Amino acid sequence: MTSAADRGGHGGRDPQHEGRDDDGDDRRRSERPHEAGTRALLDAIVAGDPDEVVKFGDVFNGLGNRSFGMLLFVSTLPAFIPIPGVGGAISGPLVVLVGLQLLIGLRRPWLPGFIARRGPHRGAMVKFRNLLAPWLTRLERFVSPRAPALLDHRAANAFTGLLLVLLGILLSLPIPFTNFLFGALLLLFAFALLERDGKLMAIAWVAGSVAVVVFGVLSGSLAKAAAEWIALARAKLG
Repeated sequence: MTSAADRGGHGGRDPQHEGRDDDGDDRRRSERPHEAGTRALLDAIVAGDPDEVVKFGDVFNGLGNRSFGMLLFVSTLPAFIPIPGVGGAISGPLVVLVGLQLLIGLRRPWLPGFIARRGPHRGAMVKFRNLLAPWLTRLERFVSPRAPALLDHRAANAFTGLLLVLLGILLSLPIPFTNFLFGALLLLFAFALLERDGKLMAIAWVAGSVAVVVFGVLSGSLAKAAAEWIALARAKLG
């Protein structure tokens, strides 16, 4: 599979695109003219046979320091499956895996083979891309590469990873009517990583922390999940 960066990284944005404030957009992206934006990356990924599987192991190839963002984006998609219990059970562990790698300081994502060889069908991603397109158009008018310390500093990466682990755990729990909420929060983290926007990441930190406190700490969901996992680990080891 050709990487998203190879297909979308050059000329990913049409300067004649109708209805765009292109002068402002070009100025904001002048520091990284070789990098495609989120929409261009998605367009590159979804191009091709709609029945083909987009493998998790391929989506971040060639994306450099934005690779965690694209992997998190694709990992979050199952959260929007409108079947109770299914989306969270798939997305939650994937998000936890991404978060753990940021928490321990990995510079590039790693996936076990049985996950790397799987992924959503291209047709499903086309539908999701089309659903997000209007929001991405608005978002890209406000984001830009800025406040890199909130993305690249070791402590910042660790905090982002911790929040993703906690949100992934909450997403995997059967908390009614929260899948879309947690999914939207996780997409905010993914966009901040993809667009290299530290200020957007700061907003994601605040929103994610509030969600963890309200749905995890106050409801006792995280404590219950931790107790169950500890009991399971003891049973396996003992």
